[in-house]
Amino acid sequence: MSVRSLREVFKGDFDIGAAVNIWTVDSAAELIKAQYGSLTAENEMKPVNTQPAEGVFTFEKADKIADFAARHGMKLRGHTLVWHNQTPDWFFEAPGGGPADRETLLRRMRDHIRAVAGRYRGRAYCWDVVNEAVADEGEQWLRPSKWHERVGPDYIVRAFEYAHEADPDALLFYNDYNECNPAKRDKIIRLVKWLKEQGAPIHGIGMQGHYNLESPSIAEVREAIERYAELGLIIHVTELDMSVYAWDDRRTDLKEPTAEMLERQAERYEQLFALYREYRDVIRSVTFWGAADDYTWLHNFPVRGRRNWPLLFDENHRPKEAFRRVVRTAGVEA
Repeated sequence: MSVRSLREVFKGDFDIGAAVNIWTVDSAAELIKAQYGSLTAENEMKPVNTQPAEGVFTFEKADKIADFAARHGMKLRGHTLVWHNQTPDWFFEAPGGGPADRETLLRRMRDHIRAVAGRYRGRAYCWDVVNEAVADEGEQWLRPSKWHERVGPDYIVRAFEYAHEADPDALLFYNDYNECNPAKRDKIIRLVKWLKEQGAPIHGIGMQGHYNLESPSIAEVREAIERYAELGLIIHVTELDMSVYAWDDRRTDLKEPTAEMLERQAERYEQLFALYREYRDVIRSVTFWGAADDYTWLHNFPVRGRRNWPLLFDENHRPKEAFRRVVRTAGVEA
């Protein structure tokens, strides 16, 4: 039985992508080629993998994904250049011991971005330049990371400048999660406005889209899209998945999703894609954080020993009800 291609169904609306790794480009190769038009490296382009020691670059894993995308005529999203997480300790350490100073950190940042974004210049059409720099809780604006503590808030400006130097043609994004939470949304907006005031070459906002069956509400997603669109930037949905558990649900007993979970997931995905199509003039790309349910970062997170089923294709790469509902939003049947 033939199955509709997400890439083809939504080609008049926005790109459809998937996050992959060096295993899933093999294990899910046929599904990826059939369904997706854009790839994001899940972890292989992050600093810990591309420069594990100063001046020692390891691109084999990232190259495998970039080569797969090129071989099959797919777009490549670069992810990610500067992040507080998955960055080796040596970045923040002085050569003689102790914490590195501002000048050393900025030099290392520039060297890293030149090497990584430069390597994929002309292949990665966009980059998540800075990832998750905004604080989650309370009144604090920016996350108290080592980048922020030792350089200052302008490390974010410098990152965008260095990325633009490395690849003047790439679209450059700020990327974050909980982006529909009103308090955090407003902090992200504050950051983007400040970056624009500083003259940073930012082109877009990455709405990660790690959602569950109850949160965020569709009204909150709509308001976030509208507020971000007012900034005059491109919007990409960068890491979409739909956990079948609420954040505080700690169950580990399920071996497969319940019928109720799958129905609610299908409803939620249908509502989301109907909304995305409303805003297709500003939303240019929707990327799922995985290709199918056999591999997802949500296995064992945040609860160890628990599986999750957050995507449109099941563990055997068969389309779920959520897939059929998503396709239906484009006016066709799966």
